[in-house]
Amino acid sequence: MRVFISVDLEGMPYVVIPGHLTLKGTLYDEARKIATRVSLIAMDELHNNGADEIVVADSHGPMVNLLVDELPEYVELIRGYPRPSSMVAGAEGCDAGLFLGYHSKAGTAKSTFDHTYNSLSVHRLEINRVEVSEFLLNGYYLGDLKVPVILVAGDYQLLEDDVKRYAPWTVTVALKRSLSRSSAGSFGLGRIEKELRAGVKSAMANLKEHRAKALVADRPVRMRVVFQSTYFADAAELLPLVRRIDGRTVEFTAANMTEAYGVFEFLCLASGGVDSIKRDQQT
Repeated sequence: MRVFISVDLEGMPYVVIPGHLTLKGTLYDEARKIATRVSLIAMDELHNNGADEIVVADSHGPMVNLLVDELPEYVELIRGYPRPSSMVAGAEGCDAGLFLGYHSKAGTAKSTFDHTYNSLSVHRLEINRVEVSEFLLNGYYLGDLKVPVILVAGDYQLLEDDVKRYAPWTVTVALKRSLSRSSAGSFGLGRIEKELRAGVKSAMANLKEHRAKALVADRPVRMRVVFQSTYFADAAELLPLVRRIDGRTVEFTAANMTEAYGVFEFLCLASGGVDSIKRDQQT
């Protein structure tokens, strides 16, 4: 059995300030160790429950966060950015998917680092008129591949707002309970390990007993992006298939989620280019 894991940082326990999240951050090394520990726990329990191969997509920021020294031989680690399908690279051909360290969508109150995919450029993302988090965006992509998301571990508010609403069959494990955008409470790693192992075991049982389902978006897929700035919408509407709705909003229609995800990723990359140009013009 081949299982896919996407690992983010913002929903990890104890990760609460910007210094946890960037390569030069004062607490980045701590965040890397936490994310690696949580990921290794999930990998080990998956392997104990029948996963012969595990593909792990390192999915935060520059996507080189996980420490590689202790990776088991049955794990393939995907690192680096930009890359095709971003946070879900490597999911093709897998039997199931897990999301670790996931966080709430942009605009969620009292939720650490609430954002959707790219906090620089994206204010709001909608798929078929539903505002989505990274869980739903990535879950729909896996659905195109017929890969069910069997477990999500991360911020409590994401689990309550999105996972239990759109995928009630998915096992959830709260790694933190946020108090604000930059504070949260988490139990000791010993307790987290027990809960995560129990969750993985339950999720694998659901998969084997055919209770897990793939998240499938209606086709064609209509995606709407509200950008943080009109600069980014100016660039986005240069793409022929993109329609400008208002100053900061564009939308487009794609045949499926795989196609839609690719266009969205391109728009975010284009926004990064625009931001770099504007920064250069200020110097």
